Amino acid sequence: MARQQETEIPVYVFMGFLDSGKTTFVKETLLDREFTGGAKTLLLVCEDGEEEYDEKDLKKKNIFLEFIEEDQLNTEHLLDLQDKYQPEQVMIEYNGMWKLDKIFDIRVPKGWTVVQVLSFVNAETYDVYQQNMKATMMDQVNSADMVVFNRCDEKSKRAEWRRGIKAVNRRAQIIFEMKDGSIAPDENDEEDLPYDVKADVIELNDEDFGIWYVDASDQPDRYVGKKIHFRGMVFKPKQYGKNAFVPGRFAMTCCVEDITFVGFKCYYDGSKNLIDRQWVDVTATIKKEYYPDFEGDGPVLYAEKVVLTGPPEEEVVYFS
Repeated sequence: MARQQETEIPVYVFMGFLDSGKTTFVKETLLDREFTGGAKTLLLVCEDGEEEYDEKDLKKKNIFLEFIEEDQLNTEHLLDLQDKYQPEQVMIEYNGMWKLDKIFDIRVPKGWTVVQVLSFVNAETYDVYQQNMKATMMDQVNSADMVVFNRCDEKSKRAEWRRGIKAVNRRAQIIFEMKDGSIAPDENDEEDLPYDVKADVIELNDEDFGIWYVDASDQPDRYVGKKIHFRGMVFKPKQYGKNAFVPGRFAMTCCVEDITFVGFKCYYDGSKNLIDRQWVDVTATIKKEYYPDFEGDGPVLYAEKVVLTGPPEEEVVYFS
């Protein structure tokens, strides 16, 4: 038996619905850009796309193709493929309609290590999928290291899409590829925001809390030293002690089942007098400090004024 594997084998996972550009990217990566460097590569394809692979060309590059069905995505079958090919690296073109948990929950052959997960999105159909299959779409991006929107044009809602992705996956790198193949500049302009970042006091409307939360998480330096005024709900984590609380909002990241409370730590001497779920009007200065939730530096508020108030018309916020 050849099931002893000591060497680490990097595994790359490519996700996306049909016509999202997965196969095109994989072909360009494997063949045109010679990503494999001649290393023996096992390419596992979990669906038949509009683009087809040329197995002869792949073999010339030391790449071996295997199509697998959903019921074959199990430990035993992967061990068989490991024995058959003894690959130095593995690439998996994953079926966009399969639950992503499946690939992460199975026991992969010893040495196989997922090193990068890329999710591909067709910009021309993204809004339609968001409206009709939002939970499935978000499942594809919340574990991705990189999200690639392809077939973008000047009408693409890049700022809105970026915020939506960052709401569920703060660490993901987001790339927008235009129809001509060029990469759009990494724009995240202040002008795209529904509030004035340059104002003496940033006045945050109730419906814009989610947008601010995502942007401040993604671009904390933009807000350092700024003063902000907004309404939020009180949350008092026990570990914050008597002099801090979180003025935040319940936000829908995907669907009703995924509503979660979001907000930043806020230092305030009167925190001990506040009660969970009270609504408060907050005026605070934004600073950047080490924040465990961010696994690094992140926005922290220092309140100058906190006043009890009533709830907003809509208590749940969104990220677009």
